[in-house]
Amino acid sequence: NRTSVKEFILLGFPGTWQFRVSFVVVFALMYTLTVIGNASIIALVWRSSNLHTPMYFFLCNLSFLEIWYTTGVVPKAIGVMLGTSQTISFSVCILQLFFLLSLGSTECFLLSVMAYDRYLAICCPLRYSSLMSSGRSVRLALSSWLGGFLAISLLAFLTSRLTFCGPDVINHFICDIDSCLALSCSDTWPVELATFLVSIIVVVASCVVTLVSYMYIISSILRIQSGHGRKKAFSTCSAHLSVVTIWYGSTMFLYVKPSAQNSLDVNKIVNTFNTMVTPLLNPFIYTLRNKEVKLALGRAFQKK
Repeated sequence: NRTSVKEFILLGFPGTWQFRVSFVVVFALMYTLTVIGNASIIALVWRSSNLHTPMYFFLCNLSFLEIWYTTGVVPKAIGVMLGTSQTISFSVCILQLFFLLSLGSTECFLLSVMAYDRYLAICCPLRYSSLMSSGRSVRLALSSWLGGFLAISLLAFLTSRLTFCGPDVINHFICDIDSCLALSCSDTWPVELATFLVSIIVVVASCVVTLVSYMYIISSILRIQSGHGRKKAFSTCSAHLSVVTIWYGSTMFLYVKPSAQNSLDVNKIVNTFNTMVTPLLNPFIYTLRNKEVKLALGRAFQKK
């Protein structure tokens, strides 16, 4: 074991006790709404037979992922800001880093798969059921999960081999790559290179697939003659497009860069948006901008 530092101290958001308590209240509220919102989507799709389609199957995968993604952040962040759980062991730090980055990579793959699904639905409507069968949608979702976790395995291993001699204070509320690189007293070039390459493969490649899919989708929508037809076609993908824009904007800022060591204070703010705000917004975006989900919700309340 080359690591001399056995545990780290998470700094969180420094400030007065009242300032930190206000953050705790906001984080707890956001976490509660995120879990309830995403769990409600899963339950709604499960109960509504008309939502048993590939599109909503992928949405359930995304909602399930968001619950675990925010769970990996918020409970520990609350403990850090209350001062009851500011320390984190080296092994748990690496585990949290691996868990969060793997779920983030899986989300990138899932969003690109969902964009491809919308491309088939709009550009190839007559062949959609054969091109996107239930078996293929399961394989695509499973590939997204496996690909996300496998892509981060090497990166997490290289990070675990870094040497930490002190200081042991992480200027964050979670363990992330930038914080580990800032504290390491060994050569961080291999980890920085691996981070950049994984970011290109996962984030940029999935973003390109998503952008190409939407180029074809928009081109197909513009060729529709009636205004009502164009509006209906766009409504099937507008919610997903909103989520994609929010997610990729923050993710590229955090990870797609030649050097992993950027301003840690800025990273904290963007990470808050990436790990808490985005999972909270997803269920609201999909329910408020999707007629099928709103109809299913209405039927569910009428039954009750």
